[in-house]
This record gives sequence, C-alpha cells and structure tokens, in this order.
Amino acid sequence: MVSDRRFPSLAAIRAFEAAARLGSFSRAAQELDTTAASVSYHVRRLEQQIGVALFVRHANHVMLTRGGEIVAREAIDAFAALRASFVQAAEVDDTHLSLTTLPSLGTSWLTPKLGRFRTRHPDIALELDLSAVAEDLTDGRYDAAIRNGHGHWPGLRAVELLPSLFMPLCAPSLRAAVAELGRDPRTPLPVPLLGRPDWWSRWYRALGFDADIPPGRFGTQLSAEYLDIAAAIAGQGVAIGSPILFRNEIDAGRLVPAHELVVSDGRAFWFTYPAARHDSRKIARFREWLESEAARDRDAARAFIRRSVVVEA
Repeated sequence: MVSDRRFPSLAAIRAFEAAARLGSFSRAAQELDTTAASVSYHVRRLEQQIGVALFVRHANHVMLTRGGEIVAREAIDAFAALRASFVQAAEVDDTHLSLTTLPSLGTSWLTPKLGRFRTRHPDIALELDLSAVAEDLTDGRYDAAIRNGHGHWPGLRAVELLPSLFMPLCAPSLRAAVAELGRDPRTPLPVPLLGRPDWWSRWYRALGFDADIPPGRFGTQLSAEYLDIAAAIAGQGVAIGSPILFRNEIDAGRLVPAHELVVSDGRAFWFTYPAARHDSRKIARFREWLESEAARDRDAARAFIRRSVVVEA
C-alpha cells in the first residue's frame, strides 16, 4: 500500500503539481525556475515511488492519466490553499508592527507621539515593548527596535534619530539651592544627585574635575532615567537627564536646567531593523514617520545640541 511507503518528497510533489496545472513540463520548469528535464525526473521518481503512472507522455505534450487526475486534483487544491495562506499571512503581518525600545525613551518621548502615527497610518497596529536589554531582532518576536549606541549592529540597518545628551535638571524651586553644582564634585549640596553615577562623572569631567563623587551625595537609586526625572520634578534632588527626551517637562516649567553645561557620551538613539526587511511596508512607514518626529525635536533642541561637549568613556 502507498500509505506504508515513505512519503514522496516535496520537490517531486511540487514538480507534479505545476506540470499537472500547466499541462506541460516546460511551462512547469519556467514557473519553478528549473529545467524541463528536472521536472520530468521528479515526476518519474514520484511515479516509481507510488507505483502509478501519472502522465501519458507524447512527443510535444503530456496528458494526465486517470490516476494522475485524482492526484492532481488534490495536489492543486492543496498548493492553492497554501499559496492563499502565504498571502493572508503577509497581509496580516503588514498591518501589525512590534517594536521594542528603551524604557525612558519609550515612556517620555515616543509614547506621547504615537497618536500622530496612528492618525497617519490607521491600518498599522503598533505593539510597544519597553526593555533596557537590546532584544534579538532575528527571532521573529519584534520587527524593529530603537537602541542607544554607535549604530553598528551586524545584520541590522540603523537610522540615527537623536543624540544622547544629558545635563542637570531640577524643579524650579530647587534651582537656587543647587547654584554651586558646578564646583568641585566633593562639595556638599543641600539636595542629593539623582541618576546614573557614570553620567555625573562625565559631566564633572567636562567641567575639568576628575575627583570621584562621594557616594553620600547620591539620593535614591532608581532603575530608569524617567524615574529619576519624576523624582526631580517632585523636588527630591537634581537629576541628570536628556533635555531632548524631557523637553516637554522643560517647556511646561516642571523642570529647569540646574546648570548650562550639556554633555554627550558620543552615542545616539537609532531606529534599527533587520537588513533583510528593508522593503517591508510597515517598517518603511514607521521609519519615515519616526525620522520626521526626530528631525522636529532635533530642531527644537538645537541650542542644547550645539553647545554639548562630548565626553566618551
């Protein structure tokens, strides 16, 4: 019985289906981008394996046998359903964009803007993940990411969005209290420092100080920049953060620069996606929109960018 034998190879079934549907080995070969001899070979192997002649071969054409008609009907229907599923999957995939990004950028900069993307592209549903870890873009979970770095990731395309800047920010009520912030980092202040110690060290290095910052000068250690900024707005200290990501808070008067010095670590925020997906419609739409948003914010922050001092690790 045929059911007891090894299932025929997919290549043989595919060659038979194309030949049966098109009525010709040569036409099947054109569709499959192979030779008529290869199609004939695969069909012959299939016939030998199942023990049934599928075609009657003539000099210039082939005809299905009765047995071949039975197999052809099922094979053609099966491949048609498979092709339809590929089209359906592509249509569904092209309307759902999964993006992963850093928590502070995603919370403070990107999320408030997403309504504009939705208005421009209502057919694309966006799923946003916040992760401090650079997620793998090759396993299918995410279509794209916004990362911080120098833009060099193997296998990925990277589009630069915003420079990575930081400066001291505080509530307006604390500005006078931190007027001595730019002095020696060992000088005590009436309020603690909030945010990443390495950023504070770079900031003080840009002022010409190499001394270590005493641990006692730091307040509560929080896990993300946007939490440091929230604490600064609440008057719990002076935070070091991005004047670009938190421009809304500055414009609204909830934050003010505690010192005029702006520092960069030489890195930037980049929109990244697999190079193989450069022609994806949904990625292209999101990339174009994101570039326009970033360009608008770079222009608004040009004063901060222009006077920034680069202090790399």
